[in-house]
Amino acid sequence: MGLIAGGLLSGSVLWLLSGLSAPLPVPWRYAGIVAVAVLGLLREVGVVPIRLPQNARQVPQDVLQRSLRRGALQFGFEMGTGVRTYVSASAPYVLAVAVLLGGQRLHVAMLAGIGFGVGRAMTPLARRAAGTGDRWDADLRVRIRTITVTAGAVLVAAVGLLAVRQF
Repeated sequence: MGLIAGGLLSGSVLWLLSGLSAPLPVPWRYAGIVAVAVLGLLREVGVVPIRLPQNARQVPQDVLQRSLRRGALQFGFEMGTGVRTYVSASAPYVLAVAVLLGGQRLHVAMLAGIGFGVGRAMTPLARRAAGTGDRWDADLRVRIRTITVTAGAVLVAAVGLLAVRQF
């Protein structure tokens, strides 16, 4: 629940900030989204070395000091915002830029945030469902590049198609 609430907050904040880009012409905003998506794909392919903004701690020490339920909810909320832990792909940042520059309606931004939170929840749920965490981790290490490159390519195609519709 915390992951979804955090994603919802992030989507809502990005929507509020998107008003700052409203004076820019729509084609410029969509060109910016496409440029960020291409840059993200180039990062995933390994052509452009860009460090993603993140706080690379996995388990915050202050959570250990609180009750497990409250601490887990808080940590999930912080993970859902995308600012507390390691984010391994460029795709969430491309999505954030798309919400920020795209001038979408509030419900679209909120759904994007919820989708991010649900996506963050899928990783530990899939790992737990696999039964053997170590094997799942090894499989992920083998496949992570394919997953992130594919996600980047899909985003480039999707935002490219949206940009073409705006012209």
